[in-house]
Amino acid sequence: MSTGSDAEMAIFGEAAPYLRKSEKERIEAQNKPFDAKTSVFVAEPKESYVKSVIQSKEGGKVTVKTESGATLTVKEDQVFPMNPPKYDKIEDMAMMTHLHEPGVLYNLKERYAAWMIYTYSGLFCVTVNPYKWLPVYNPEVVAAYRGKKRQEAPPHIFSISDNAYQFMLTVISTLGCEQHSGIPWPAQANRASK
Repeated sequence: MSTGSDAEMAIFGEAAPYLRKSEKERIEAQNKPFDAKTSVFVAEPKESYVKSVIQSKEGGKVTVKTESGATLTVKEDQVFPMNPPKYDKIEDMAMMTHLHEPGVLYNLKERYAAWMIYTYSGLFCVTVNPYKWLPVYNPEVVAAYRGKKRQEAPPHIFSISDNAYQFMLTVISTLGCEQHSGIPWPAQANRASK
């Protein structure tokens, strides 16, 4: 997946901040202190899962301090390892170190909070409805995705549709239109009109 510098993202115009983290934000995330042994998500009834730091472990129970400062004691099976900060707002969740429910929900929540409504999860494009108009559907954005491989641009439904269209054209040109009997492909229509 291309990281896309801010200069490369300029082709997306005003949509760029709705599609990918800025270089500054990516650098800050990579340099953020992180302890993989104690940074966890814990199940919490009100929020589903909250970021926490392990304080102690004893007899199948784990005591944590949450981001909000609360101290909770939970069963070990309610504790999930946190992904390093460089994975915050990651574009393809299949790349996460820890791919589990709290990691996925946290990533989608963070991307949604930044109005980045499209996220890949392996082969799939997950979309979270923003319930408002975002500048990610204008002709400039359509043109920016045209002809790009999925790895060359941020997640977007335009990438999925353009890649499907390009694949269809490749199949047609490779197999020839005669292989698709009964389907009026462009090449057949051109031959019929001659």
